[in-house]
Amino acid sequence: MTAALEISGLSVLYGQAIEALDGVSITVPEGGFVALLGANGAGKSTTLKAISGLLRFENGRVARGTITYRGDDVAAMPSYQLARRGILHVREGRFVFPTMTVEENLEAALFARGSRGPALRRRDYDEVFHYFPALKARAKSQAGYLSGGEQQMLAIGRALFAQPELLMVDEASLGLAPKIAADIFSILHAINRDRRLSILVVEQNVTLALRHASHGYVLENGRVAADGPSQKLLDRDTLSRRYLGGGADVH
Repeated sequence: MTAALEISGLSVLYGQAIEALDGVSITVPEGGFVALLGANGAGKSTTLKAISGLLRFENGRVARGTITYRGDDVAAMPSYQLARRGILHVREGRFVFPTMTVEENLEAALFARGSRGPALRRRDYDEVFHYFPALKARAKSQAGYLSGGEQQMLAIGRALFAQPELLMVDEASLGLAPKIAADIFSILHAINRDRRLSILVVEQNVTLALRHASHGYVLENGRVAADGPSQKLLDRDTLSRRYLGGGADVH
């Protein structure tokens, strides 16, 4: 299967001495749904920031390795150019524009695609509202008044509005009630299935992520400690105890 994203031997430094990643290799197939798992501090968010070009804003840099997107080495490419190529990064923390309405937040995503933005469906919210009907009911509401779950839906929906070709979501379920978290992962699964959109999701809830993704990678201390098809990882009853601090039951 053709790779949308291929990371090989990636090492990342913060400052001059702090090594956050050491030789990480990950593949996201075209149309694949891949989960990146691990405990706090394992390097999951750093991996996404390396891909989307955000490291430079946090005094980080790629020290070694390659990041290849559809055959091109993009490790040194600025974040705005990566976004214009269709790599959309939903960051941890549900970053929405609180004083703008839901509709205005969605349209703000068009700027990420640069010259392609005006060609996208500027007034067509149907796809986003199809996957996130809760947002349709709040379309004219300011984003700051949405619940945490609705804000997470808006953050993902905003990226979807820009017609991504690789969607990366950092901690999709963080701080959400179990049912809302499950709903969001079901929606991501549906988007992947319907649109054949390549998705890379960072998640600490092992069971939730692996029930929807097709393949998983487990990071431990900045290295890939395990990887494989999701069902194979779910069947490994030592996974949470060994790599995730024992806090998540994989059954």
